[in-house]
Amino acid sequence: MNCIRCQSKTFSMAAIAFAILALLFAGAASPAQAQTQLKTIDYPEGGTIVYGPVDGANSQAAAMGTVLRSVHNNCGATPQVGRVFRVRNTNSVAVFFTVVNRPQGNKPVVGLLIATEVAPNHIEAALVSDSAARFGSTVNPMLTKLFSVWHPGDGTVNAGAPPAKPAALASASGGAAGGHSAPAAVLHTVSASDGSATIGIPEGWTLDPHSASGTMLMTGPHGEQVYLGMSRMGIDPTHPGNRMIPRLPGTLIYPFRGDMAKEFPNLFQAWRRANGKPPAPLQVDQIKPMQGAPNTHCVIADGQMDLDGKGMQKFSDNMCASDPGNTGGYTVTLSHMLMPNALAEQERSTLNAILGSWKVNMQVVNQQVAGAMQQMNANTQAAIRQNQRTVDNIRQIGANATARYNATQAANDAQHAGYWAQQDSNARRGQAFSNYLLDQTVIQDNNMYGNGTVGHGTAWNQTADALVRSDPDRYEIVQTSNFWKGVDY
Repeated sequence: MNCIRCQSKTFSMAAIAFAILALLFAGAASPAQAQTQLKTIDYPEGGTIVYGPVDGANSQAAAMGTVLRSVHNNCGATPQVGRVFRVRNTNSVAVFFTVVNRPQGNKPVVGLLIATEVAPNHIEAALVSDSAARFGSTVNPMLTKLFSVWHPGDGTVNAGAPPAKPAALASASGGAAGGHSAPAAVLHTVSASDGSATIGIPEGWTLDPHSASGTMLMTGPHGEQVYLGMSRMGIDPTHPGNRMIPRLPGTLIYPFRGDMAKEFPNLFQAWRRANGKPPAPLQVDQIKPMQGAPNTHCVIADGQMDLDGKGMQKFSDNMCASDPGNTGGYTVTLSHMLMPNALAEQERSTLNAILGSWKVNMQVVNQQVAGAMQQMNANTQAAIRQNQRTVDNIRQIGANATARYNATQAANDAQHAGYWAQQDSNARRGQAFSNYLLDQTVIQDNNMYGNGTVGHGTAWNQTADALVRSDPDRYEIVQTSNFWKGVDY
């Protein structure tokens, strides 16, 4: 990335982060000497490596601020900085950032910036960066190349602690790249073919053209999968009334018994069979129950699976199944996220951003439902007219047809009501799933303003637990079914 080329005491992580932001927005640095040219390596296909001493910087925060100002000046946009972290077993600190490269057509870029103090008032910095679509696969090779040529402190005597060994610094920085979530990638909005939903996806990701009716299917450049709002009809083959339900293509055949914590692996494999796929190796690390609509059983499951024979990958799924009805039929819904193990932690912020950007256009969905109901009613009316023409006893047949029509209308109304209840349940569960990924909890304050007023709010899990323990009569955890629309979801 051309815009990354740079011309240019001990702090807590919070202090360093604050100092970086202050320096970044403070404008040009004041030292009289010119910044020594930092060394630059152009990595194949667009990546960039920059390293060297930062003139005039007397702290790691100051060095990072200088480099990020240079990024700002060359890219024409302000870098968005993530959480500063200390590189394990070294005296270095590092931070991930994102920036939009204006001169290269507003291309989103992700980078990792490292600063190390090799002597008092002698700070060296290094930066690796690439396009947001490639960074996940190129960061570790670029770090390996960086630490083969960058040896902080060579020829410099450190009056304090010795500088980190290059190998140790490389290992620690590699761990940081793989063990800390990078800032969320820049997303652009895409829409389902029928206009029923929109979602934000990063550059290099693809929306499946079969996305419709609120369901969104996305794939990433490294094999990532994000499938949201999928639904299938299920049939219990052991139910005596199951022959009344037609086995349409894609129907899930499994004798579901209601215990999702136990049944999730089998239901997932039955889902694959309904797709014409063989069983997939599946390792479930944890399953947590999740509240859904009445007579519906939901879980969030995490672990690893191998869907294509290329090796185990990290998955996080939200699955719900309704109780079987009088004919053994039930509904299964699934939201599924799959990513390579090497990118699972790094891409967590991006996946959360994708999930949070999913919006269903209920006006379009309403029109689809209304159109389907209108067609059903038209078919019913046509059947009634045909019966009236062909049956001798017009009055009796008319009465029977009217009865069938009324029953159909009642079934349609019930189906419509159930659909809306399911959409509301999906919205609640979607928010609860997002809260789970973000480690957040909805809490209720039973005395919000000191006058008995009840209020809701979303807080980090640790904060919510502390509030409830401190005053359980005033604060309580809010279950998914009690979320307030417009406040909690």
